[in-house]
Amino acid sequence: MRKGKINVQTENIFPIIKKFLYSDHEIFLRELVSNAVDATQKLKTLASMGDFKGEMGDTHIEIKLDPKAKTLTVSDKGIGMTAEEIEKYINQIAFSSAEEWIEKAKSAGEDNGIIGHFGLGFYSSFMVAKKVEIFTRSWKDDAQPVKWECEGNPEFSIGDAEKTERGTDVVLHIADDSEEFLEESRVLSLLNKYCKFLPVEIIFGTEKETKKEKDEKGEEKDVTIEKPRVINNTKPAWTQRPTDLSEEDYKSFYRELYPTTFEEPLFNIHLNVDYPFNLTGILYFPKVKQNFEVQKDKIQLYSNQVFVTDSVEGIVPDFLTLLHGVLDSPDIPLNVSRSFLQSDSNVKKISGHITKKVSDKLEELFKNNREDFEKKWDDIKIFIQYGMISDEKFKERARKYCLLKNVDGKFFTFDEYKTHIKNSQTDKDKKLVHIYTTNKEEQHSFIESAKERGYDVLLMETPIDSHFINMLETTLEDTSFVRVDADVTEKLIKKEEELPSKLTDEQKDKLKELVEKQLEDKSYQVSFENLSESDQPMIITQPEFMRRMKDMSALGGMSYMGNMPDSYNLVVNANHPLVANVLEQEDESSQGKIVSQMIDLALLAKNMLKGEKLTAFVKRSVDLL
Repeated sequence: MRKGKINVQTENIFPIIKKFLYSDHEIFLRELVSNAVDATQKLKTLASMGDFKGEMGDTHIEIKLDPKAKTLTVSDKGIGMTAEEIEKYINQIAFSSAEEWIEKAKSAGEDNGIIGHFGLGFYSSFMVAKKVEIFTRSWKDDAQPVKWECEGNPEFSIGDAEKTERGTDVVLHIADDSEEFLEESRVLSLLNKYCKFLPVEIIFGTEKETKKEKDEKGEEKDVTIEKPRVINNTKPAWTQRPTDLSEEDYKSFYRELYPTTFEEPLFNIHLNVDYPFNLTGILYFPKVKQNFEVQKDKIQLYSNQVFVTDSVEGIVPDFLTLLHGVLDSPDIPLNVSRSFLQSDSNVKKISGHITKKVSDKLEELFKNNREDFEKKWDDIKIFIQYGMISDEKFKERARKYCLLKNVDGKFFTFDEYKTHIKNSQTDKDKKLVHIYTTNKEEQHSFIESAKERGYDVLLMETPIDSHFINMLETTLEDTSFVRVDADVTEKLIKKEEELPSKLTDEQKDKLKELVEKQLEDKSYQVSFENLSESDQPMIITQPEFMRRMKDMSALGGMSYMGNMPDSYNLVVNANHPLVANVLEQEDESSQGKIVSQMIDLALLAKNMLKGEKLTAFVKRSVDLL
């Protein structure tokens, strides 16, 4: 048995390994299993090259727990190591890579991190172990088995071991403050998280299986047997060729990724690139809920089938984080900070490629089966809108298949809609006015009024529609958007002609005084418009600009805008017979009743008459009748 000392440049590296990564100490198991996978695959490579001529045998990796001895062991049947190789790979290379990683981690400071820890490798064991032993035997002929031992300090011992089989056992003697890793359920959860799709079979413990067998009399009975529990799917769907997979295969893999999700994805995109970077994966389009409360941790990032993170911001554009699925690329730098990722040229290329593939898929679906695309529109439109708002290149591509939907459920591309409304909705300044509603029920009377004049009304009811409309006004030439209740219908699209007023200025002043007296909310702006006799006597409108700014700020978290009071106008129809009738009443009480009734009718049409005011309105209506 030979004792030695690891050459330590970083002072007290072991306590740093243990404490610096305290919040992320579970990754030790991923690192050890990844090393075991590498050792196994290297043996397979040697065999394929003809260098290794022995029997491969069973090459699974096994994880063993011994709660009594307080040990966790990771065993492989890979290439193993000689004493010289332990000296090189454990005492020198592995240690210096751990040391280098610690320096990077320390310099990263508060920059949340390091998204992966490959390179920390073997020495991550000391985050949870007070002592680590390696028992190993090389694949080489006449190789002597070796034991290496270290107790979480720069001193180690190395000597002969008793091991008959090729491969490596790494035995962790779990520290008192890490005994959670002696619990089967905890280890199982880590294996499911990090090792679910590794390319070498991993076994942990046993599971019970019930099967039917015939007894001596030939009668069937249930027999329970124990068999090794296989943790992983060694050939997940994204590693296979798209031509070898059916639609059901993709759906089955989705259920494997998200076992607690019951909704089927709408469709998927299979990524497979090997130049100028390596990237494979499958992205699924989920149904994006209208309330926009989506989880952005549904894309899992892998490196050669090893799970790295489910936080992929900085690697893919923000709007793509609404998707679900898997990305696998060895070309994404893992042990770097997120700020570094954003400037990395490979990451930018990968991000751009994914965006293009997503857009190509959407365009293909639109062109090949528009009817089906329209059926899915309500489930994907927030995704497309968000992409167009936040990503300039995606915006240009999406103009081909982004749809506008009207209140009658008809769909139009931007160019189609321009043709559809050009004759009826062009204002006196030659601008195309898009009229929209954010709530078909609440704004029903305004919608009907607009439709009676031959206008088309779009349905824009998602939380990001205010931002989307703003973007369209700057993108589409000579185009404006106005909500259907932003003004009286005649004023939504400003034309040259205007109806004459049946009231004199003196009568308007008298009426304005009466209206303002009956208005409980004194913040309303009272104005007169010369409308048709068939229009309502009074109409409440909400000016477009301030309302839209308020909606946008509410989504963007600008609370100071969100707390501003709503701004409303009360528009009096100067040509309605009821309005003129007010001045014909003999006493002020009768005038007040009619004015209050007209105000309440306007509030009712806007869905703003509730509670005590609604009760008073009903009683007054009965009295007037």
